[in-house]
Amino acid sequence: MKAYVVRHAETEWSASGQHTSRTDVPLTENGERRAALVGQLLAALRPPEVPAPAVLCSPRRRAIRTAELAGLPDPEITADLAEWDYGEYEGLTTPQIRESVPGWTVWTHPSPGGETAQQVTVRADRVLAMAADLLTDRDVVLVGHGHFGRVLAARYLGLPATAGVHLALDAGGVTVLGHDRGVPRLDHVNVQPLSLS
Repeated sequence: MKAYVVRHAETEWSASGQHTSRTDVPLTENGERRAALVGQLLAALRPPEVPAPAVLCSPRRRAIRTAELAGLPDPEITADLAEWDYGEYEGLTTPQIRESVPGWTVWTHPSPGGETAQQVTVRADRVLAMAADLLTDRDVVLVGHGHFGRVLAARYLGLPATAGVHLALDAGGVTVLGHDRGVPRLDHVNVQPLSLS
């Protein structure tokens, strides 16, 4: 059994590079089309004979809508899958933040009023424990966000949350958490639907 980490499809803020955690922005028209293709991508990545997956989803509407359009029925909503909280940097782009904090990244610097890497680690570990409980008899699809999805993959490999900087997870992307004889590995990283038709 495998876990599939899905980042919600495009929003206006993901397209512009604005940090989006608590702000509940909808998918763009392009995002809606891409979300439907995520369902096709998951079907291609998963063997046809396996049972329907369990689905855990962030409470943000961009994630819920992505799950819906991807054909993932009845997701269990969990606040633990919400995006890394950027605090005062919500809605800002990295270049805007760097005007006052040179070299800032979410991976290396604090976000005033937001979450620390340690707090995000605790949430990611809880999500992975929930997924592990479900993985005994079926796959699990985790529908959430970019930075948090990268943290999930890093933690799955036993790495610190900040190692997520080395992984990509673009809007509508899928990362597959697999294993090699019980040893965690990433089977696929940031797989994208190939077309919009």
